[in-house]
Amino acid sequence: MVTGGGSGIGAAVAAELAREGAAVVVTARRTDRIERVATEIRGAGGQAWAVHCDVTDPGSVTDLAKSAARHGSVDILVNNAGVAHSAPLAKTSLEDWNRVLAVNATGTFLCTRAFLSGMLERKRGSIVNVASVAGLEGGAGRYIAAYAAAKHAVIGLTRSIAAEVEGTGVTCNAVCPGFVDTEMTQESVDRVVEKTGKSPTDALQALLASASQRRLITADEVAQAVLALADLNGKRVNGTAKELHGV
Repeated sequence: MVTGGGSGIGAAVAAELAREGAAVVVTARRTDRIERVATEIRGAGGQAWAVHCDVTDPGSVTDLAKSAARHGSVDILVNNAGVAHSAPLAKTSLEDWNRVLAVNATGTFLCTRAFLSGMLERKRGSIVNVASVAGLEGGAGRYIAAYAAAKHAVIGLTRSIAAEVEGTGVTCNAVCPGFVDTEMTQESVDRVVEKTGKSPTDALQALLASASQRRLITADEVAQAVLALADLNGKRVNGTAKELHGV
């Protein structure tokens, strides 16, 4: 199960899991995007289904779990759905704050809660949450209080779940990338251009410098990190928050 699977990191993770032999349910709010990803996976010889879900809606997550059950048990859950936001705290509205936490943190909680009990019953399963280096370090000078708070919550949830499931055959880990070559990062670049008048190239370099990155991380690099934490090779890693830096 890959949430936020219609593009970027989620699409790369879904494709990589399928190449490793997993049957994948790809979910997101944009049905056209997840249908495209699932079709591409099937075209490459893999198994994939597209299921619409809004991870902030408990009823939608319940429906997702029911749909997934028709295809078998979910042994790997990748909580990737997320949104970014940047603004000084004084200009961050409560609506913005709630939206960022709802998608990044509450969505991770709802999906994990929906699938964890089945994993515990089967005594096997891997949960990998896509967090961010901002969830470990904050975001000095980047005006991302809401986003950093949400990703800190994801990492705290990851470590708490890992402690709960220790020794059960289930694991919970997080991958924490810096800026990744995705639409979300491009949107951040566009905001910098709009607010500062910098060129797109200079705006990107400013973002990378703020995170001590030399280059953008690729979605495939994040996908490889997710697979390394998903126990496909029987490495029982649990409670890890793996950082990825574009160096």
